[in-house]
Amino acid sequence: MAGQRNQFRIIGGQWRGRKLGFFPAPGLRPTPDRVRETLFNWLAPVIDGARVLDLFAGSGALGFEAASRGASQVTLVDSHPRVISQLQQNIRLLQAPGMTTCQSEALRYLERPAEPCDIVFLDPPYQSRVLEACFIVLEASWLSREAWIYYEYDSHMPSPALPANWQVSRSKQAGQVAYQLARRQPTQ
Repeated sequence: MAGQRNQFRIIGGQWRGRKLGFFPAPGLRPTPDRVRETLFNWLAPVIDGARVLDLFAGSGALGFEAASRGASQVTLVDSHPRVISQLQQNIRLLQAPGMTTCQSEALRYLERPAEPCDIVFLDPPYQSRVLEACFIVLEASWLSREAWIYYEYDSHMPSPALPANWQVSRSKQAGQVAYQLARRQPTQ
């Protein structure tokens, strides 16, 4: 059934079990349930009240999961207009006032005045190779003092280089997806 292929399920929090649709843009792949479950187990101590930036939102699975689990602010950024339209529809459906969207390329979005975030999700199309550029801009002004940065990349590629004051806290692989959670260490 085509409709079910274009859905994901929120796995925890206030909207646990809710299914949401997403626009099937080319290359869009929602983070699988088991990866999200692992990630949000890692983030459980820091998600409540967090300010979250989902920079390559796509389906919005990571951002909606964060909001469901108590994040106070979630910004979903994506460049595709139909993706943004579907994200806005899902926000209205859930009546999620702490969630906003912005249609923009990721690096262009980061050119605006910074709004420091506690957690950032980076799940770009694998062929884009923008992770390291995003890391540099995020570190310059977009992160709270001890922010957490989650990123996914093709497991057949080397791990992207991190800013010197970021440390990988957790790392796993599921099929073609390698995923890591880094923590920013405050600089003096």
